Amino acid sequence: MTARVLVVLNSRSSGPRRLAGWLEERGVQIVAVTGEEQELPRDLQGYDGLVLLGGGLMPDDDQQAPWLPAERALAVEAIAADLPTLGICLGGQLLAHVAGGEVRARTGPVERGATAIHPTAAGRDDEVIRALGDGAPMIENHQDMITRLPPDAVLLASSDAVEIQAFRLGRHVRGVQFHPEAAAADLARWDDAALRGEGRSLAGMIAAAEAVDTENTTASRRMVDAFADEVTDRANR
Repeated sequence: MTARVLVVLNSRSSGPRRLAGWLEERGVQIVAVTGEEQELPRDLQGYDGLVLLGGGLMPDDDQQAPWLPAERALAVEAIAADLPTLGICLGGQLLAHVAGGEVRARTGPVERGATAIHPTAAGRDDEVIRALGDGAPMIENHQDMITRLPPDAVLLASSDAVEIQAFRLGRHVRGVQFHPEAAAADLARWDDAALRGEGRSLAGMIAAAEAVDTENTTASRRMVDAFADEVTDRANR
């Protein structure tokens, strides 16, 4: 039986990138839906996994993004069913939000570019986050943050600046603040002028990401492979 994963895009510019190709190489069928352009499914029937991608929104920015209530409903369903789920950046924040955590806008350190992510002891035992080993560089691009985990969540990874970088709900629902789908080459599309306004150099960020691209790609691929294993196992039940 072919495993199917629903991928929700919260921005036209924040697509699944290499994650889609890696899942397809594992025989997982991707069904991508862009909230700005398409109606989200009413439920997760027929899907063996869920990926919620990033976007410059808060999890409850319903006026700006009218598809978010439907996305939150899918997240609640996935948590209740313990469906293999990967929430990335906004997607991870949305999972935390619906499960009783706290997400705040423009709060805490801003993280952009390649950032060292360190698994916790629980993360080193987690089937997906253990792919980071003792630590790995991952691409970050956020200024909002999860300030409190849901009561039943398990912290899986942190960076030097931000404690909540990855967490798990149940056995198979995970949220991450970083972007395993993004590679060094993707930074070339970032807004150079906006970064200069923050006192950052896009060229410097690209060079730093390229320097760790092999390590980043290896860890990211292992993460996606582990997620694919869980999705495939779910499909074969």
